Amino acid sequence: MTKYTRRDVIALAASAAMAAAIAIPAWAEGEAAAPAADAPLELPELVLGNADAKVTLTEYASYTCPHCANFHDAVFKPLKAEYIDTGKVKFVYREVFFDRYGLWAGMLARCGGEMRYFGLNGVLFEKQKEWAASDDPTTVIGNLKTIGKSAGMTDAELDACFNDQKLAEAMVANFQKNMEADGVEGTPTLFINGTKHSNMSYEDLKALLDAELAK
Repeated sequence: MTKYTRRDVIALAASAAMAAAIAIPAWAEGEAAAPAADAPLELPELVLGNADAKVTLTEYASYTCPHCANFHDAVFKPLKAEYIDTGKVKFVYREVFFDRYGLWAGMLARCGGEMRYFGLNGVLFEKQKEWAASDDPTTVIGNLKTIGKSAGMTDAELDACFNDQKLAEAMVANFQKNMEADGVEGTPTLFINGTKHSNMSYEDLKALLDAELAK
């Protein structure tokens, strides 16, 4: 499990609009951005599956967490096929940000729109070692733009996305609110009908889900 510290959260909150296009503006390099003057942006919950399912599984994960990438490869794929797509489980995904790369990836996924979110989500985890490998933020932005274009997003849409200060602020605020309310200290963290669990194998998760479904 990858853990975060209070310092990680404060650093993100202090420069919530760290995302940028290839020409990274000064505020994206760490300067605190001025708060948006209008009302905060309301972000929809990220949900897959049957809204009325007997079991709700909530995952807290970060796009730059290697353990989360492994979870989505080894656990989420069979979980989706056996439980989510069949209507047995409602799946809720909650974003966690350890760093600006993870925030940028989350912005890309959200800017793709509701219909493309989980498709981009899967690609970001599958290609994590490729797009997030560089120490150069401009390279990472370029890598993320390539992923966005492969999903049908235009250069104009991508530039607008990565420069959307209001979206960045809202995502960091949403992350802080959720992780504090649920006492999340690392990723991936799972909640099955409200009960907290750490990372686990698909076999262990399957046993827990089947027990809840049998009640």
